[in-house]
Amino acid sequence: MAGAQPQSPAPKRNAFTRFLDGVEWLGNLLPHPVTLFALLAVGIVFLSGILGGIGLTVEDPRPVGTPGRADDGMIRAVSLLSGDGIRRIFTGLTTNFTNFAPLGVVLVAMLGVGVAERSGLLSAAVRSMVLGVPKHVVTVAIVFAGIISNTASEVGYVVLIPLAGAIFYALGRHPLAGMAAAFAGVSGGYSANLLIGTIDPLLAGITQEAAQLIDPDYIVVATANWYFMVASTFLITAVGSLVTIFIVEPKLGRFEVEKADPDILDDRMMEPLTKDENKGLRWAGIALIGVLALMALTLVPEWGILRNPETGDRINAPFFRGFVVWILIFFVVTGIAYGRAVGTMKNDRDVINAMAAALSSLGLYIVLVFFAAQFVAFFGWTNLGAITAVTGANFLQDTGLTGPVVFILFILMCCFVNLMLGSASAQWAVTAPIFVPMLMLIGYSPEVIQAAYRIGDSTTNIITPMMSYFGLILAWATRYKSDLGVGTLIAMMLPYTIFFILIWSGFFFLWTFGLDLPVGPGSPTYYPPN
Repeated sequence: MAGAQPQSPAPKRNAFTRFLDGVEWLGNLLPHPVTLFALLAVGIVFLSGILGGIGLTVEDPRPVGTPGRADDGMIRAVSLLSGDGIRRIFTGLTTNFTNFAPLGVVLVAMLGVGVAERSGLLSAAVRSMVLGVPKHVVTVAIVFAGIISNTASEVGYVVLIPLAGAIFYALGRHPLAGMAAAFAGVSGGYSANLLIGTIDPLLAGITQEAAQLIDPDYIVVATANWYFMVASTFLITAVGSLVTIFIVEPKLGRFEVEKADPDILDDRMMEPLTKDENKGLRWAGIALIGVLALMALTLVPEWGILRNPETGDRINAPFFRGFVVWILIFFVVTGIAYGRAVGTMKNDRDVINAMAAALSSLGLYIVLVFFAAQFVAFFGWTNLGAITAVTGANFLQDTGLTGPVVFILFILMCCFVNLMLGSASAQWAVTAPIFVPMLMLIGYSPEVIQAAYRIGDSTTNIITPMMSYFGLILAWATRYKSDLGVGTLIAMMLPYTIFFILIWSGFFFLWTFGLDLPVGPGSPTYYPPN
């Protein structure tokens, strides 16, 4: 019987699945992810020595006076094999690690998550949510929650993705499929949302500066893409759910419990809640109301202390920039309330032990982050990402296309550049001064250009190691599959990337050029408006 088990999924392995198998096989030929990042970091050092030695340069498209722009207006490949480069490596190795943005976010958030987990709150909350719920409804809810979490993205990466794995495990489904669904929503659907997030004013500001190279009075507001992003939320939810149910989950097959970390598996996941657990959830709910009230008091009133102190803005404000603190407070307060009610958190020692246990589980992630941080830093120092972006933009400009079809190449180029420049703002800061004026001159508005850019920027987040949280997702996944490699993770997420690019781009063309709908309030499709 055991020998026949692997044959059961054979009928579902169609041509596309076999293609993904090939991607996974090739990817898993690579060494351990830690070794891979170490080799990539070393490789970048030697590549920069070659390209810097031959004097590779491109013209910087950013306006004169932009911070970081050279006096002669050129972007040069910087050699890390030079004396200055080697000194920079030695002096920056530690700070590359300690300043790597996701590291601090993860460590702080896990202090709170550890309390909620050790108290039993997470187990009880997951069981209360999934028991008796249709499995496909859970899939849709996870993808949708991932998209909405982009308003404060740390919640999605640090909390929702591992929680989705636990939910799928509780339902008897493959936990990696749950993580994939959440990852697709959080990162693949990064630019879709019902709400205006912190990224919206940031991108609008960059777009406005680029647009003013053509029209000095042009204004781009934070809500420039809101209509299109709201509609995209439901599109990405549907596509992400269908890909999870019909492609990713069947490909993963049976969950091999023997390859999982025993500490992450809760055998009580399908047991009904006890009387004490229900009592604990009620107290956690009361604590939750208190935390939400405190959050509202710091943001909603005019005197809210966590609003922007200069402008009074609620979006571009310390409240969201420091949202990881709210994650910590949320889980500590609700975890203690639950633990006190059920008897798992009796004193401060129990809370401290829970925090210590949570951080001790991050050993692999911390090692991986050290080498990933070096690779990302080295790549940024060499200017190779910016040179690639500008070269691709110049190629697109040289095609001479003027019709809507130019947006196909534009979106694909943004997808490609995003593989190397993981930061949305950094990528757009370099490419917007080329694309926005170029596409404005052939008749398209900055708002529409920005909307198209956001599709390309989002859809390849989930398959590039350059994305800041890629290492974290890899570390979470290995807890369910100890031998999981980079190839498995990329092959698992590649179907989302493919279908997001195809369907989201098609939706963009239908929305803007087929139905002639505005991408946001007061956002024209054409420049000047037709």
